[in-house]
Amino acid sequence: MTVKLDINPIKAWLPNIDNPLLIAGPCSLESEEQALETARLLAQDKRVFVFRGGVWKPRTRPGSFEGVGSIGLKWLQKVKEETGLPVGTEVANAQHTEEALKAGLDVVWIGARSTASPFVVQEIADVVKGSNAVVMVKNPVNPDVQLWMGALERISQAGIKNIVAIHRGFTPFRETKYRNYPNWKTFIELKRNMPNLPIICDPSHIAGTREYLLEISQKAFDMGMDGLMVESHRDPSCAMSDASQQLTPADLGKMLDKLVIRNENANNPDFENQLDVLRNRIDAIDSELLEMLASRVEIVKQIGQYKRDNNVTALQINRWTQLMENRVGLGNKLNLNDTFVKILFQLIHEDSVRMQTEIMDAEK
Repeated sequence: MTVKLDINPIKAWLPNIDNPLLIAGPCSLESEEQALETARLLAQDKRVFVFRGGVWKPRTRPGSFEGVGSIGLKWLQKVKEETGLPVGTEVANAQHTEEALKAGLDVVWIGARSTASPFVVQEIADVVKGSNAVVMVKNPVNPDVQLWMGALERISQAGIKNIVAIHRGFTPFRETKYRNYPNWKTFIELKRNMPNLPIICDPSHIAGTREYLLEISQKAFDMGMDGLMVESHRDPSCAMSDASQQLTPADLGKMLDKLVIRNENANNPDFENQLDVLRNRIDAIDSELLEMLASRVEIVKQIGQYKRDNNVTALQINRWTQLMENRVGLGNKLNLNDTFVKILFQLIHEDSVRMQTEIMDAEK
C-alpha cells in the first residue's frame, strides 16, 4: 500500500544543493581539534553539504568508547560557525534529542537500534514536534520494512516535513563480505511504498571496511538513491571507533571522483522509445512465466491428491535435494546466479508443499 507522507524534498531545507546529498564526518567526535580539522578539510570539497559527528555512541557491549557526550555538541556548533556547514549527530533517546535541538543542530538521525523500538521513536517524535528539524531515520537492524515505515510515519505525524531515510544495511543472517547485509530489496520496497521519501545510503556501515565503499556507493546511485552518508576522519588509523570503515577527506574526494551519478530519466526520445520496447518484452515474458507457474500449480495439486490417496507425505527430502541440484545445474548452464536460482526454487517448493498439505488436511 502506497503511503503519501507530507515530506519536503531535500532542496527545501538545503537550497544550495546541486548534487546528490553528501553527509560526511567522523564516526565519533574525539576532541575539538579532531572535529574542527576534519571539518575544515571536508568543507574544501563543495560536494559535502552536511558535517556529521557521533557524540553518543550506542555500543553492543560496555567498555568500548561510547562517545564524548554533550560536550561534543559545542564542537559541532564551532564547526558550523567556522565552516558554514550544517551539522548533525545521532540521537538514541528523547534526552539526546532535546540537547541536540537546544544546541541548534540542523540534523538529527535515529540509529538502527533505536528505529527498532517504536517506544523510543515515539519519544523522539514527541521531542521534535513543532520544530523545523531535519530528522533522518536509519533502517532497523532487521529487514522489516513495516517497522522502518512505522518510524518514519511517527516522525511525520509529529509535524516534521524534513525527513530522510538512511539505508545502512541489516544484521547479516549468513556469512557475507560486508559488515551489514545490504538487502537492497528492502530499500526498493520502502521506495515503492513511500515514493516521495528521500532515501540516502550509508555505505560505511554496510561495508565495514574501506575496500567496499566505492562499489556500495555506486550501487546506491545506480538504484536511484538521493545521496550518501560517509564516515570521514582526519586520520582513520587513530579513530576510536570504526577505524576500518572511515576515509580521510582526501580519499573521500578520490572516491567521489570515481562515482557515476545516474539520472532517473533521460531527455532522449530514442532512449525512452527503446526502453519501452525492452520493457514490453519483459512484460510479455512475465506473463508467460505466470501462466507457466499456474500450469505448474495444477500439476502440484494432482501430485498432492495422488500422495494423499496413497498415504505418502507431502515433503520428500530426497526429491527436494535432487530437484535443487538439477535446477542449480541448469541455471549454471543458462548463466543464472546460483543464489537467485536457489531462492527462487526454495519459494516454489515451499509453496508446493503447502498446497499438498492443504489437500491432505482437506480430507480430514
